[in-house]
Amino acid sequence: MEKIRTLIQASIDVKKQVLENEELLRAVDTIANVIVASLQAGHRIYFCGNGGSAADAQHLAAEFSGRFYTDRRALPAEALHCNTSYMTAVANDYSYDVVYARLIEGIGSKGDVLVGLSTSGNSGNIVKAFEAARAKDIVTVGLTGLSGGVMKGLSDHLLNVPSTDTPRIQESHILLGHIVCQLVEERFFSSE
Repeated sequence: MEKIRTLIQASIDVKKQVLENEELLRAVDTIANVIVASLQAGHRIYFCGNGGSAADAQHLAAEFSGRFYTDRRALPAEALHCNTSYMTAVANDYSYDVVYARLIEGIGSKGDVLVGLSTSGNSGNIVKAFEAARAKDIVTVGLTGLSGGVMKGLSDHLLNVPSTDTPRIQESHILLGHIVCQLVEERFFSSE
């Protein structure tokens, strides 16, 4: 039982650090406003990640395209890894490092937002996607761990959770992602 309590407390401790980090909280607010402005201009929101972060990316995209709290119209958001035929073909024919970059090159447009989740901030395929996004004037939002990794320099907006522990970072990513979803839903639909 003590091990379980210790793990729960570790999660609480990271979230407490997030709660006390004014810069991080301002970034959450800014990101929500950036996404609202993008949606109001008729653009799309894309998400990408690997492993558990891919699951979180898909989860957050579904909150936008499905619903969060309110019964409202769908918002144009998608997780880039959901087409397995595309993913396996590009990974096989080119490299796994370019699976997201090629999609951004193909379907991304200036004014869209790309949200990349990587606990290290160094995932090669997300770094390349952010580089492709920069080339197309797509806004990049990085969700990382403490250092921000390579993504720090490629993110227009960064939520770097103050931890180096992958599960604790991912738990905070979904918390912050849910907050962004709620703020976007409230702000976007109150303006219509």
